[in-house]
Parts: sequence; structure tokens; C-alpha cells
Amino acid sequence: MSKITTELLLERAVPKSTRLRKIETLNLSKLQLKTGDLDPRLFSRLRHLQKLDLSDNLLDKFPNSLTLPDLRVLNCNNNQLEDVTALKQFPLLEELNYENNVYLTDITKLANHVRRVNSRKLTSKVTAHWEEFFRDQLPEKYTAEQVKSIKKKFLKSVQTNVVYGPSSLSEFTRWRVKMIAEEFLTCSLGLELNTDTETEENVDENEEESAESSKEAAEEEAKVTVTPRKRKRNRSKSRFGRKKSKSQAKTEETVPNPRNSSQEEDDPAPDKARASNEPAEEATPEQGDEGTHKNGEKFPKGQSNRRSSQLTGEQKSQEQDNGVVNLTPVKNSKGKEDISAEPLHFLQCHSKGNSREDFKTQLWSCVFEPLLDCAPRKDPIVSCSRTVATCGGESVCLIDCETGVVLKKYKVATEEFFSVAWTTLPMVISDSRKKSHNILAAAGRRGIVKLIHVAADFCYGEIKAHKKPIATVCFSPTRETHLFTASYDKRIVLWDIGIPDCDYNFKASQLLVLECLSVPLRIALVPTCPEQYLLAGCEEGCFTWNIKLEKEEKSRPFEASFKFPDEEGEMSTSHRVDGLAFLNDDVVVSKSSKPGCIYLWSWSRSFDSKGKGSQRTVSAVILAELEWSTTDLSYLTLSTCPAKLHVFCGDEKGSVWIYHLSNYTTAWSSAKGKHSDKRIPPTQILKWPELRANGDRLSEVYINNVITDPTFTYLVALTSVNITAIWKRS
Repeated sequence: MSKITTELLLERAVPKSTRLRKIETLNLSKLQLKTGDLDPRLFSRLRHLQKLDLSDNLLDKFPNSLTLPDLRVLNCNNNQLEDVTALKQFPLLEELNYENNVYLTDITKLANHVRRVNSRKLTSKVTAHWEEFFRDQLPEKYTAEQVKSIKKKFLKSVQTNVVYGPSSLSEFTRWRVKMIAEEFLTCSLGLELNTDTETEENVDENEEESAESSKEAAEEEAKVTVTPRKRKRNRSKSRFGRKKSKSQAKTEETVPNPRNSSQEEDDPAPDKARASNEPAEEATPEQGDEGTHKNGEKFPKGQSNRRSSQLTGEQKSQEQDNGVVNLTPVKNSKGKEDISAEPLHFLQCHSKGNSREDFKTQLWSCVFEPLLDCAPRKDPIVSCSRTVATCGGESVCLIDCETGVVLKKYKVATEEFFSVAWTTLPMVISDSRKKSHNILAAAGRRGIVKLIHVAADFCYGEIKAHKKPIATVCFSPTRETHLFTASYDKRIVLWDIGIPDCDYNFKASQLLVLECLSVPLRIALVPTCPEQYLLAGCEEGCFTWNIKLEKEEKSRPFEASFKFPDEEGEMSTSHRVDGLAFLNDDVVVSKSSKPGCIYLWSWSRSFDSKGKGSQRTVSAVILAELEWSTTDLSYLTLSTCPAKLHVFCGDEKGSVWIYHLSNYTTAWSSAKGKHSDKRIPPTQILKWPELRANGDRLSEVYINNVITDPTFTYLVALTSVNITAIWKRS
């Protein structure tokens, strides 16, 4: 017998009702409902139902004939859904929440369906508003001043009077209406929008972009398939090229930074592996929302799919006193080639206490989520990784680079996160079946590694790895459970984090300890032999260790240290290496104490694996030098995109230096390749936009880290002022 009866529906209506046809809001959450409990004959009587909450049940799919013609909002969080194509039966669906359905892998078709519905409705309403109230106000022959005046009046009126969708989406809808109205004026009526002295668009470019706007509207901008609880503010891509826009994204923060951590006194060697299967009680989501695991323990319920709202001109004036950030993107290139990377989003999503006034939290590490082995996706954007994990202050965020949505957020009030890393584990899901899931490791000042099962929004355990802060972490590319942690206790430790069972029980073990002479800042496994050699950039030099587990020693000194030219041109081992990455299987990119220079050097020609003894000193075989900022500021790290042969590094002025090196690698691969004294200039420098908070310009923006996804579609920069910047390559 079905759990759902007429009496239950009347009782769970909000407010309670006496007739099914009068119910507009219905809460059926936490009833242990299965798909068979949703009786189509009973639901067909809910003709005016607009909001339905089916969260925290056991649904694996939806019946195809629920017949809810007026349904606008559906919450199906925390179920067991494997397919949501049946939701297309709800023609007016505007808002869908689908978090924590572990088996749900692809809802692209449904999302596009909902976007098209909303875009169509809003476009229709905007057009009708013009026809009814403004069409007759425009003379046959008009001047630029008349265009400017009617544009201003129309945009203000249409944002006030065109209402659609749930109140929770009102800010996003207001912004979306403004964008559609501007497209309408440009495309349909041929009015130039370049009459405002604040904009600097090219009219021809404007018309070209507008010609495709109708199609793009359904696919790119109508982001209404999201929204649990509270929204964030962010900057989304303008449809009209380089027009000035105002926006903000807020979220959370914390205080110190690795520059201070290096000055702490040394502690004795930490205890052996202290692994805990208990979910960290202090790891909480942004709003303090908590779910309950099946064993009753509390865990962070990451808040997914938050669409950040845009600020219009009117909203700017209303919110300027509340610490709103105004962003004016600027792009500048240097060199022969233009990378054509356009600013997409600027997010303030690590603020302490959600404060808009927080421009002090340092952001340190970011890494793109790997794609799972699943069915091929037709969406060309989704086929490459576009979700990035960022950390800084007391929080870790997952961001969709295309939409700017903060998908999930994890917070530990007493932590300051310095590093994050991804791995993919084959986890048992049910009936002894295994399925690949991405696990995120996050670590920082407390010396503890948090292990987060992202799809389940569950911080399932922690490893008490060190007694001092952890500077960086990385997983082995060949052994998915092997995690390296580099700490301010001058040790690099290799852990086996194990694979959690269906109850999230796991066992972590310490496999190896690498002793350092100074604090390790950056680590990289040698691509050609990732199970044999690890390279580390440290406070006082660059070192390599033999990490083969077949060897008996579980605690090892370095095998070799590398010498680099100092400011006088003399080879020296005494230098800080705060940037380190491989450009390809052999070329290492490192940034050291010599101002204005990034070195490219050969691993194979520098290190002779057949050399006798450990703790050898060898000279790095320099292949080239990259021209970079002359700052002596440390900890502005670099990254590479091996697939595209690019190097990236931020500077002390908020700029991102980009180097495309494909024309040089052939010469470097030759054993006779000689080092040129001429430094390679950047292909392009992306300039930081002008930032204003409460009318004051933000200064001293440092780019602490910058990375791209494997295909160099998105570029993400982390700053010293609590701003995550995202560019998209055209």
C-alpha cells in the first residue's frame, strides 16, 4: 500500500488545506518515499501545485505521468536518482534542486530545457512591455540623446515590472531581464547601445555578437536550474563584449599566510600516522547547514548550484554602502600572439563570516576536478573539466568556471587551508558494485588532511599528518591512494589513504618520510618515473628524492640538490624555489630567488640517476630563461599546461604572465641545444581589472596562484585580496 494518501497530502500542504486542487505548496520530504509511492492518479488532482519538496527520500526515478501542469519549483535533493529525463513532463518548471544524488551523472538535457523555457518566457514579457509602453515614445527619426534617454527609461521599467519565477530567483531574474532587454534593443530595433559615455564597445562587434544572442540565451545565460537556500554574488560574462559591468560574489575568509608560517619554531618529528574515520565535526557548510549520515554523525552538506546574481546600475547605488565590489576588466597583451582570454567571473567566495568587507583573506591553491570515466558527453564545454576547487582562509570552494556558480563550500572555523588535490577512487556503492568517485584532499595550518567525498557532500575523515602546517599536497598519478604531504616541519610524507567502504570506514598508513633541509614549498613527481623520483622546491634550494617503495629505508635524505645561477651569475644551491612544475616529460619550470627570471631546465641532463651516493650537488642544465617581474616578493607560484605547452605566473601587480613555448621545445629536446642569454618574453600579460570597494580602489593585488584546465579553456587566478578571477579563452 502506498505511503501517500489524500489525508497525508492535505496534512503536508503549506499551509494545510481541505482540498487537493487548492494546494500550491507541498512538503513530502523525509518520508522514506520510493518511486512506487508516487501515485499518478492521486497526483493528477494537484492541478495547481507550484512547489513540491521531495528531498531526503529514496526515489530512484520519477513516474512519467504525474500530471502537474503548474509545477514551478521541485526539490529532489538527497535521493537515489539515476535519471531525471521524466522531469520534462513539467512544462513550467523554473527551479530544480538535485544535490546529493550520487548516481546522477548528467542532467544537461533537462537543464537546457529549463533554461530555454525561462529564456522564452522572459523574452516574450520584455517584448510585450516594449510594445505596450515604449514603442510609441520613439520618434521615426531619433537622435543619440533620445536613444540614450529611452534606453535608460526602458531598462529601469522592464526590470521593475517584468516578474517571473520564484522569489528566490528575483535578483537573477532582474539581471537576466536587463540582458534580454539590451539584446532586444540592439537586435530587434537596431538601437545602438554605445551611447553611454562609460562604455567603450565597438558597434560592429556589438552587432555581430547580438546576431547570435537568441540562440545563446537558451544555452549560456539563463541559469535558473539552481538554488538551494542562499545565493552568492558573482560576475558573469557580459554578452556585449567588453562593456563595463558591476557585480560581486561573496562567501568567506580567514587570517594568516604561509609567509608567516615559515617562521615558526621547529617541532620534534610528529607522531606516526594518526588517521581518523570520524567526520570532522568542525567542517561545516557555509550557512551552518548540516545533514546526518546514516550512523547519526554530522557532516557538511555542501551547498550546490548557487547562481550568483548580477548587479545593475540601480542595484549598485542601493548596495554601495554595503561593500559591493565594482569590477572593470582590462586586457592587455605583450608579444606577437594574442591569447584572447576574456574575463568571465570575479568571485569573492572565501570571505570570513560572508563579509563583503573582507579583502584580506589570502587564496592559495586551486586545481581542476578530473573527469570521471562515464558516457561521452555531447556538450563540448562539459567534455573538458570546468569545475575547480579553490582554497583560502577557513574554506574550500568548488566553482563551475563557465557559470561562476559556487557549487559547494566546506568550512572549518579553526583552519586556514593552503592546498587542495584531487584523486579518483573506485568506491563500493551497493551490492558490492564499484563506481569511480572523485575525492578532494584539503590541508593547511593545522597539519591535518581533510578527505571529502564531493558527490555525497561528505567530509568522511581526516589524517593528522603533521604537527606543523602543511604547505602543499599532491596525489600520485599512478597510484590513486598515494598522497604526498609537504610540511613546515621540514618533512615530506607519503601516505596511503586507503579506499573507504560503503560506511566510509578507511585506514590510512604512512609509507615513507623524506627529510628536508628546509621547508618544502612545492613538490612535483617526475613524469617519466613518478614512482621513483620526487622533486621539491624548498625555502633553501631544490632537491630530489628516490621514493621507490621497494627500498627498505622508510626515512630518507635527499638524493641530489640542484644549483642555479644567482644574481651575480655564480652557481649556488642557496636560493628559495617557490614555483615548480613540469612543462613536459623532461623540461622543469622553476622560479627562484633571482629577480625577474623563471628558469626552464632539463631533468634528464641535470640529474644522472646512475650517480653514486646520496646528497649529491649537481648543476641544473638551463635551457632558457623567461622574462618575468623584477619583484623580490616570494610565494607567487607558477603553473604549466603541458598539453598546450604554456607556462603561467602571476605577479605583485595583479597581472598574469602567459608564455606559449611550443616553438622552443624542439630545440630543447636536442642534446646540443644551447642556453641562450636572451630571455623569452611573455606571449601575453593579462592585466588586472580596476577594483573598487565602497568607492575606493583596491591596491596591492598579488596573484598567489594561477592555473588552467588541461585544455586551456579556463584560466583561474587566486589573489591576496580574496578574489578568485576566471578568464575564458576565446
